[in-house]
Amino acid sequence: MEVKLDKQYPLDVDAARAWTLLTDLKATANCMPGAEITEQLSETSFKGGVKVKVGPAVAQFGGTVDVVEAVPAERKMVLRGKGADKGGSSASMDLTAIITADPANPAHCVLNGQAAVIVNGKFAQFGGRMMVQVSDMLLAQFVENFRQTALTLPAAEGSPAPAAGHSEAAAAATSTAAPAAPLVAREINGLAIFWSLVKSWFGGLFGKKA
Repeated sequence: MEVKLDKQYPLDVDAARAWTLLTDLKATANCMPGAEITEQLSETSFKGGVKVKVGPAVAQFGGTVDVVEAVPAERKMVLRGKGADKGGSSASMDLTAIITADPANPAHCVLNGQAAVIVNGKFAQFGGRMMVQVSDMLLAQFVENFRQTALTLPAAEGSPAPAAGHSEAAAAATSTAAPAAPLVAREINGLAIFWSLVKSWFGGLFGKKA
């Protein structure tokens, strides 16, 4: 089963710091509840996993993430990930992430993401609609953690000047006191996701009857 996502998330952080965080795959992975980079295999390949908790049971998914393309001038990152669990389920994802500065407000930017996710095994039984809802929930948590983490980074003063067209982002980076780093959940709470899906299912059911 394939699910395609196309999302835009406005962030109250300048594009320079958002890009700095995005290119640090270990720090970026830590923004996703349950995700973790455990080993760097090469300059462009990383090994990691995702932990999912449902009540007392914990499932571990292992896999790899490869940097297919990184274009600093465009603040564009293309990633390819794949993984599997011991139960036979597997998933792969092609992701393109782009940080764009806000011309009207250099202290803000937009995180743009396009992804194609292919899921096989028991998780494919949820169907495309539920997979999109689960993805929306997880991405909302990720973006908030990403925003908070980016705000803790130091200003870009003294760093190499960005490409033409992006100088306003660098100019916006000023020395300010960094807030405390966010607390990120180390596993995905499967019960919370399940409850959200149940509510959505009942809502659709009663909506059809109406």
